[in-house]
Amino acid sequence: MSNERFISVWDAIEDTPEEAENMKLRSALIMALKEHINRTGLSQSQAAKLFGVTQPRVSDLMRGKISLFSLDALVNMAAVAGLHVEMSVREAA
Repeated sequence: MSNERFISVWDAIEDTPEEAENMKLRSALIMALKEHINRTGLSQSQAAKLFGVTQPRVSDLMRGKISLFSLDALVNMAAVAGLHVEMSVREAA
């Protein structure tokens, strides 16, 4: 067993640095969307109507089914929800 340390769980479980970065961004967006839905008290049906998706799609979001969502789809949902999405790019550690 290795004692290798990782900054993020995604760095440990994804095959490439590119996949890890994508998953980090998707994870952050899903958490923000779930928080928005919970904070505003939206039902899954109401959230689906707001985001322009089906209720089962919102259910997948709430259950953290990250592999079912593209980065584009999550950014679009966040924008429709009135959330501001920022991205920071810097040299890798």
